[in-house]
Amino acid sequence: MSVASASRAAKTTPRPGGTLYRGHEGMWSWVLHRITGVAIFFFLLVHILDTALVRLSPEAYNAVIASYKNPLMGIGEIGLVGAIVFHALNGLRIIAIDYWSKGVKYQRAMFWTVIGVWALLMIAFVPRQIMVILSEVQG
Repeated sequence: MSVASASRAAKTTPRPGGTLYRGHEGMWSWVLHRITGVAIFFFLLVHILDTALVRLSPEAYNAVIASYKNPLMGIGEIGLVGAIVFHALNGLRIIAIDYWSKGVKYQRAMFWTVIGVWALLMIAFVPRQIMVILSEVQG
């Protein structure tokens, strides 16, 4: 078989569509779960390190904590809460897929439910956090 005929055969062969790891909800859920998990890990690492400063030098600890009180860190807190909430909700979704006999069948609907609940929780949190950020800037 020539290269040209093999390439024509490859083009006409239907590819399986809609599997979990071809750009659909399952893949995006997996990617977002990994990204949020790594982000939470690095936050916890920094949190442990800055808290450990108390034992070394209370003045250094106070300086580090004071440096966190700026608008950029307030925006970072929005990202952190978003990551934690998504990671937790998606973790519950993964548990349901693993332990519920119909979990795989409904994984797509559960993904969109996770996104909807996440969006509602973030809509409730973000305005309050923005008010806190603005009050720190003004006062």
